Amino acid sequence: MSPGDEHDSFGGVGGSGQTRTRLPEGNSGVYGGARRPVRGSRSLLTVVGVVVLLVAAIAFANRGGGERTDTTGPAGTAKSRTAPTAPTGVRPVPAENGRIPTGHPHTPQGAQSAATNYAVALGSAEMFQDGPRADIVRATHDPAVAESLLKRLDDSYTGDFLAAIGLDANGNAPSGLTFVSRTIPVGAKVRDYTDTSATVEVWCTGLVGLAGAGSTKPVTSTWFTLTQKLTWVGGDWRVSSSSQTEGPTPVSGDNRASVADEIAEAVEGYGGFTYAR
Repeated sequence: MSPGDEHDSFGGVGGSGQTRTRLPEGNSGVYGGARRPVRGSRSLLTVVGVVVLLVAAIAFANRGGGERTDTTGPAGTAKSRTAPTAPTGVRPVPAENGRIPTGHPHTPQGAQSAATNYAVALGSAEMFQDGPRADIVRATHDPAVAESLLKRLDDSYTGDFLAAIGLDANGNAPSGLTFVSRTIPVGAKVRDYTDTSATVEVWCTGLVGLAGAGSTKPVTSTWFTLTQKLTWVGGDWRVSSSSQTEGPTPVSGDNRASVADEIAEAVEGYGGFTYAR
């Protein structure tokens, strides 16, 4: 990804009704002017829509006014991920892969649960860091597509892109600021279902930005629908491809916008959900 001005995969969502997140080819600017990749025999390799807050992140990166990216902690230390932000709750599935629920039932409800939980993981701040991103992609995706997708994502999370959204090369926020990237599912429905595959739509709202005093990239919200095509493989539902569309977006209420310190305090004090459905 890069903070280029041209990213038609995201900018055209207002009237198109369907947006596919596309990653770049060759040396072209990431997302900027990227062409549709040549598809091989596996149509399921349209898996590049997995980063469910990518639309907001791209817009966030293009607002300008980047933050300083120095950190006082050791390289690779996620200073913003303090203990209170860890997911909370009890998993109603019997197994887990890291912090991601696994072992979803082989039913339409299980497919909804898998798609919803994966939306949370794929929209998290950990996706901006190399090691955690690899763990998340491998835990949520069909092994047939995971490594190819991971390589394309690694090529997109460049130092320039991370700097544009105020993070250092390791995906860490500057000292005193908290990077926020959360997906909050509102509802889900099964569009198609068989014993071996399912298509699930997850309606979400998301938060992305830098919280804390002096942030020039405040935390903003976005609304989108994530469509995940799932495959039953290895005793669980796994993502084979995904796409994202804008909305449905409700009318904004009359709530006043909180100051940066209030947002930072909320993010550090309220843990995300371990199991979203």
